[in-house]
Amino acid sequence: MLSGQPIIVLREGTRRESGKDAQINNINAAIAIGNAVRSTLGPKGMDKMLVDSMGDVTITNDGVTILKNLDVEHPAAKMLVEVSKTMDQQCGDGTTTSVVLAGELLKQALDLLGQNIHPTVITRGYSLASQKAVEVLERNAMPITVNDEEMLRKVAETALASKSASAYKEKLSEISVKAVKLITEELPDGKRIADIDNILVIKKQGGAVDDTSLIDGIILDKERVHEGMPRVVENAKIALLDAALEVKKTEVDARISITSPDQLQGFLQQEESMLREMVDKVKASGANVLICQKGIDDVAQHFLAKAGIYAVRRAKKSDMEKLVKACGGRIVSALDDLSAEDLGLAGHVEERKIGEDKLTFVTGCPNAKAVSILIRGGTEHVVDEIERAMRDALSVVARAVEDGKFSIGGGAAAMELALELRKYAPSVGGREQLAIEAFASALEVIPKTLAENAGMDQIDVLLRLRKAHSEGKKYYGVNVLEGDVADLFEKSVFEPLKVPKETIRSATEAAVMILRIDDVVAAKGTRAPAGPGPQGGYGGPEGGMME
Repeated sequence: MLSGQPIIVLREGTRRESGKDAQINNINAAIAIGNAVRSTLGPKGMDKMLVDSMGDVTITNDGVTILKNLDVEHPAAKMLVEVSKTMDQQCGDGTTTSVVLAGELLKQALDLLGQNIHPTVITRGYSLASQKAVEVLERNAMPITVNDEEMLRKVAETALASKSASAYKEKLSEISVKAVKLITEELPDGKRIADIDNILVIKKQGGAVDDTSLIDGIILDKERVHEGMPRVVENAKIALLDAALEVKKTEVDARISITSPDQLQGFLQQEESMLREMVDKVKASGANVLICQKGIDDVAQHFLAKAGIYAVRRAKKSDMEKLVKACGGRIVSALDDLSAEDLGLAGHVEERKIGEDKLTFVTGCPNAKAVSILIRGGTEHVVDEIERAMRDALSVVARAVEDGKFSIGGGAAAMELALELRKYAPSVGGREQLAIEAFASALEVIPKTLAENAGMDQIDVLLRLRKAHSEGKKYYGVNVLEGDVADLFEKSVFEPLKVPKETIRSATEAAVMILRIDDVVAAKGTRAPAGPGPQGGYGGPEGGMME
């Protein structure tokens, strides 16, 4: 107020929430997101059925898939959804763990805020704890190389164990290790790159999951364009063309006036002659297979078939790039530039019928740095879930190969970090010590949740793990398959070092960002973050987010 007149800073209708109310609201929303996926964690986790607005059903226990399909409105909750997406892009695994850990960090922070500890102190303590945790992980990590196939299989099996596809983990892990090994490239400085974008995953409904196979080449989801073309081509020389085998249309408005049948016939013959000339150029290069990114005219298809050339049209750009990696050669943008040096080589090109569709298999490529995986399954839901599981397995194997280090899963690493952080906290002192101890307690949510989802007694498991780790048994974790605590190194529960490192970093960053917010200003026309909904969720007036 100034001289009795109100000063209007915000537009009319703008909602504002500040101070502790804003902090608690944001924290509760984030906790609700963590609780939404918590029951899916681990090999004994449950599945979620998600039905979208179109009625399409997704059945999965993959954290990032669940969160992507939830219609989350609360801004703080959206931040945790972004955490899971980042984890999926960076590591391919650990999406559920990172969200659950972020939720638990905020839950612990809620207790500290209740003791009048300032959010800045808590965030500083959490940042120190995160740095120390990553140091301990680095120190305890063990080496792994691209030739340790048995160890890499165990890494893949650990990722697959928590998926619906766990019944087929031996088969899928073997395929994922072989695929990653084939596409791994060594740089001059000794580092290895395993880009899983060079692995083409094709899913086709029908058959059994055991029919899933690795193809040493590329599968194109396309059939040959003409029935007169050979169905199989041995010793294929492949032309990769980014141009249409069609008569070009004029770029300006043009009009052709034909006044007699002879003129029409001449016009058609001229078109045919141009198309024949295009096919002759392909033939002259020595190619017996043509993969075209654009269209192929019907007349050109006829001439290609007469020349015995196997042709595919409208191939995806990404598939063309993978063909270059697999077969060599070069993508040519102008037909006049096509020569024998531009051709890729493959031992075998064949059209095969898989289920209801015809696919083109390009196999037997020398020194292929791109491969394909054909996923089969009885129903659409099974095929989709196998694909998600396979991508996770490929990602963790690739990360293990690139980093050359692995850690122990099953909550063993989390318990060891909690022990080390409790030792470290007194050396920091001050109120940050309380935040570091809270961080240690939050890490224990991972073994607690694994035990809870396996039907084990959480308190009993936690006490036994604390005792084991205090006695120096740093590989002890939750053996959910046998309902006990055990040495998980002996049980081969391995994960790439990058997964726990990124989990801790992402969860800490999200928690710190949410804790530092003390004012929420919602513009007119947007739904302001609300308190608990009727189902214990957070969002708009109806709750927005349900557990």
